[in-house]
Amino acid sequence: MKIDSVCISVSRRVMLAALAALATMPFAISLAGAAPLKLEKDELKLGFIKLTDMAPLAIAKEKGFFEDEGLYVTLEPQANWKVLLDRVIDGELDGAQMLAGQPLAATIGFGTKAELVTPFSMDLNGNGITVSNEVWEMMKPYVEMKDGKPVHPIKADALKKVIEKFKASGKPFNMGMVFPVSTHNYELRYWLAAGNINPGFYSKNDLSGQIKADALLSVTPPPQMPSTLEAGTINGYSVGEPWNQAAVAKGVGVPVITDYEIWKNNPEKVFGLTKAFTEKYPNTTIALTKALIRAGEWLDANNNANRKEAVKILSKSEYVGADAAVIANSMTGTFEYEKGDKREVPDFNVFFRYNATYPFYSDAVWYLTQMRRWGQIPETKDDAWYADVATKVYRPDLYLKAAKLLVEEGKAKQADFPWDSDGYRAPTSDFIDGVTYDGRKPNSYIDSLPIGLKSKQVMEGSEIVNR
Repeated sequence: MKIDSVCISVSRRVMLAALAALATMPFAISLAGAAPLKLEKDELKLGFIKLTDMAPLAIAKEKGFFEDEGLYVTLEPQANWKVLLDRVIDGELDGAQMLAGQPLAATIGFGTKAELVTPFSMDLNGNGITVSNEVWEMMKPYVEMKDGKPVHPIKADALKKVIEKFKASGKPFNMGMVFPVSTHNYELRYWLAAGNINPGFYSKNDLSGQIKADALLSVTPPPQMPSTLEAGTINGYSVGEPWNQAAVAKGVGVPVITDYEIWKNNPEKVFGLTKAFTEKYPNTTIALTKALIRAGEWLDANNNANRKEAVKILSKSEYVGADAAVIANSMTGTFEYEKGDKREVPDFNVFFRYNATYPFYSDAVWYLTQMRRWGQIPETKDDAWYADVATKVYRPDLYLKAAKLLVEEGKAKQADFPWDSDGYRAPTSDFIDGVTYDGRKPNSYIDSLPIGLKSKQVMEGSEIVNR
């Protein structure tokens, strides 16, 4: 059997590549009985941001799950979310860890216009909101205490008192978030609004997101959050790990709430690809999804038994590059709010359980409701529009194809996947304000939220106008 006809580049992995190529040929024998995929493209470059929740990508590479699928993957850290998005759209990257809002925003034309899809949800939870030491000391008189420690969750009502003092002294209250369509932006806004703090609106002509704002939110790249806070440029921020725990380790800030406390088991990042990539390389797309599913399962297997190994991997400079102890603070099922106040939070990072990897339409719809709530979607859309956008971007059909193959190959369990789901999670009120979210009724949900644009409302200049 000749292997010199297989199109692979010469590298230090020539022998492994040749063996894997044999396994993907049409006449290869599948030991588990599943037909092997004929890959259209086997060398890929994938992007990520240095955050703990890029873990499925690192694990898929380090544990050989990509190679099991005949894929030779280079993982490349990106400077920020905008650069990452542009490079995927331009084809410089084949795919990437993405903010869940990015493929949705691109599809509807908020910012860059492009057709992006996701066959894989990377994780649940994983974020927090941190304030400076000064702000924390100002908040503490308004925070309930028990045995000398704060009672969690801490609501933004306590921060409202601080913002009022800043305003009275003529000082703005500035907070950082990682990107306008990031989960971090919407979670921070949700938490603030639940405490009767207006986080500001967007309009067609003003994309600052600061119209009518009590707290001024702006973009800061995740790794720069602690140093920006220490410099006093911002008074707090919303970010993923390990950058909340890094503030604790450096002694420059205090995480006051996790996103698990804002919305229990909320969706976080996704793996994003252009629609064109999935159409040109359908088998490669499925192979990528298979490897990522296996990585997610490995990360959560046996009650997080593999997390210590995952921490060592993530601490490498080519991945997150933060101190292993800082990453472990949250990655191993705990979270440190203040130095010495470490608490058990077993679901702070979830990569597989609770169907974390399945791309639910209702998750997409929630992000779209927040875009509409704050003016990024400037005008009212009917419920059918939300469902249509969700089905264009989120691709559970691709996910289930990958899962089916894994089950046939004996690499996954049939019971671990929601085969009969219609793509919508059950309605939930697991939010800090107790408001119920039903992905099938987006407009009713938007109208039920106390601060934000309602049906028929638009921003004209700096005012909310009914139409």
